[in-house]
Amino acid sequence: MAIKILDLTHHGASKSFIAECEALRRIRHCNLVKVITACSGFDYNGNDFKALVYEFMSNGSLDEWLHPIGSQYTARRELSLLERVNIAIDVACALDYLHHHCETPIVHCDLKPSNVLLDDEMTGHVGNFGLARFLPEAMHKLLVDQSSSVGVKGSFGYIAPEYGSGSAVSTEGDVYSFGVLILEMFTGKRPTDDMFQNGLNLYHFAKAALIDQVEKVIDPVLLQENQDLEKRQTIAKKGKNKSWCSTLECLVSIIEIGVACSSESPGERMDINDALTKLQGIKKETS
Repeated sequence: MAIKILDLTHHGASKSFIAECEALRRIRHCNLVKVITACSGFDYNGNDFKALVYEFMSNGSLDEWLHPIGSQYTARRELSLLERVNIAIDVACALDYLHHHCETPIVHCDLKPSNVLLDDEMTGHVGNFGLARFLPEAMHKLLVDQSSSVGVKGSFGYIAPEYGSGSAVSTEGDVYSFGVLILEMFTGKRPTDDMFQNGLNLYHFAKAALIDQVEKVIDPVLLQENQDLEKRQTIAKKGKNKSWCSTLECLVSIIEIGVACSSESPGERMDINDALTKLQGIKKETS
């Protein structure tokens, strides 16, 4: 088990607990973190105590795999292309379920690599529903209340740009976060990387590369993986390895999905169901 104890000294912690309990009470899906029980009471000092008990995810978070620090460099191998595609599909399945297959559509509001947890088999599970909103309620409330200190909900770098101007919570906001997550998974760069300044962001960085320079933005780990594969396979005519041509096509398609999902205009973003279908097609090519 994994136990999440809320720091109730933080503003909004109790509301976050209630939101997460309400969301998790209504949802069941293989790509969502399973909650075992919730605890609400008092500690030994008589202070409020709230905690959630989850199924333990032995391989930690996606963020730890994409950006290992310290001892994690030697303790963990690198994520392969196929593993990343599988995890992207797992996350898309979770969002598709929340957006289209729940009795009341749910918007996660805080999708990012640290909230994607991996089990023994490296299957992705979306967790942390502390900011989740039920869509009918969300449609009548703004994320930003200019007269209060509520502020934008979510994490910097993954928040849909329209939220900053007071737009209501929407499934398109989750799709934006998903697009950023996809680009981060396959470029290896966080949306908060120091290189993104003066109007340049992960979206524009990836979109510009789609013209003819996708290889320049792909995570070096994936390029090295393919180079190692090339050494073990027969070189095709014209000096190009057939597997690399196929792999590059898949990577281009993946970056296109990430860019389409993270468009600055909500109306131009790909629906999560369409993104899922495209990713499943890509998996067939990489398997």
